[in-house]
Amino acid sequence: MDGAQGTSALPILSAHRISKSFGEIPVLFSIDFDIRPGEVHAVIGENGAGKSTLIKILSGIEQPTSGAIHFDGQPVVLPPNGAAEAMGIVLIHQEMNLAEHLTVAESIFLGRELKRFGFLDIAEMRRRSVEILDTLHVKVDPDARIASLSIADKQMVEIAKAISRDARVLIMDEPTAVLSVGETQTLFEQIRRLTARGVAVIFISHKLDEIMDLADRVTVLRDGQLITTVGTEALTPDSIAQMMVGRELSNLYPPKHEPNVDADVVLRVRNLSAAGIENISFDLRRGEVLGFAGLIGSGRTAIAEAVVGLMRRSAGTVELEGQPVNFTSVGQSVDAGIAYMTKDRKGKGLLLNMGLRPNLTLLTLKKHLQLGFLDSASEDAALARAVRRFDIRARDASVAVGRLSGGNQQKLMLGKTMESEPDIIIMDEPTRGIDVGTKQQIYHIIAALAAEGKSIILISSELQEVIGLSHRVVVVRTGRLAGVLEGAEITEEEIMRYAAGIKQSGHDERISA
Repeated sequence: MDGAQGTSALPILSAHRISKSFGEIPVLFSIDFDIRPGEVHAVIGENGAGKSTLIKILSGIEQPTSGAIHFDGQPVVLPPNGAAEAMGIVLIHQEMNLAEHLTVAESIFLGRELKRFGFLDIAEMRRRSVEILDTLHVKVDPDARIASLSIADKQMVEIAKAISRDARVLIMDEPTAVLSVGETQTLFEQIRRLTARGVAVIFISHKLDEIMDLADRVTVLRDGQLITTVGTEALTPDSIAQMMVGRELSNLYPPKHEPNVDADVVLRVRNLSAAGIENISFDLRRGEVLGFAGLIGSGRTAIAEAVVGLMRRSAGTVELEGQPVNFTSVGQSVDAGIAYMTKDRKGKGLLLNMGLRPNLTLLTLKKHLQLGFLDSASEDAALARAVRRFDIRARDASVAVGRLSGGNQQKLMLGKTMESEPDIIIMDEPTRGIDVGTKQQIYHIIAALAAEGKSIILISSELQEVIGLSHRVVVVRTGRLAGVLEGAEITEEEIMRYAAGIKQSGHDERISA
């Protein structure tokens, strides 16, 4: 939190009494906000608080219903469709905004291609891309196709693309959601270099430790209203969380109801191998939350996909309730009582252009057939149950799911997952990109499911989440099982020792301990 220039300089970009309504629905109420050169100003709040609408107004994507925007002290109407980038206002969207078929270098210079004698100067764009990526300490081939990159590398390319535009105001919407701890620290180093040069950074994150580490000031929104703007030095993670949700969050993680030590093994995996994973063995007991931890790219998701049939396994066995199974599709695993909740809710989990009902019942249409036709009354009843159970908030059931907040999208996806009434639930990054209040709701839902006797595999990059919810933790490193922890061993330090290869389990006797 250097803020060398941020505490005294005049604002470069400011909003004065900004309000915004979509039709008759107000979403922002008379917001004041400013950002100064050399400052990191965090905007936080629960999903639906108005953060995304505010930054869309500050970048010209949306126009305010009332109020004024000032840039360099002068009133302006920011141009739409990304044209504000020419003024130096650059927004990095939470969703990837890259063309999959282009190379890294082509993506970085898309729309600003370099030319020589009237032709594209591929060599120069490639050279400059290498320079920018090197400043980020990112080892990505500038000739690689975007489609071939990991999610984390795609995010770093997005950041490189923004940096290449000589931004004066850089708006980052959840930039670390898919980054590892090391990649996040590399990003923070780059942000600090930018602010040292006078670049103003608006930073959106649900990770309160990141806010405390990086930001100079914090603006808290709740239900479209400004709660406070205050220097970070006056805050703690607990006080930020309380301002966001308007209530105490002392019980973020519910008490663990330990499963019976003699509980049945409902899922037994032995020597499982597939693309990116090798020789994975573990047991899952009835009523257990089994956490899977490891660095991004360690193979945690591949294990889940190999179990449920999304990925073809090359070796090993999977037993469900003592019977061997070899799923070749998600439909087969759902029919068998295993549900998989993907970490990619926008790309693979939900149909963003459709309403709530078709999303909820997508995997369970057979339940809602009457004489061979879909029974809309049955689907409506299922949606009403899910809305009550998971506190899904939407103005009506027909609204496109893509217009819901991230937290409500995630709760809808949880409802969709549970609609098949599974006995085993595999949750991959169940709280990625959602606010602390919604996280608390999902944590209590997970604990309640386990207490009911459901068995849960929890894959998460947030170690405190794994520690706070799991009865045992499987640590995965470079596609192999590195260790299985339980009881007092389940600490952040111990997990990281195994994840980083400092410690290695050489025995299998604790797989089903």
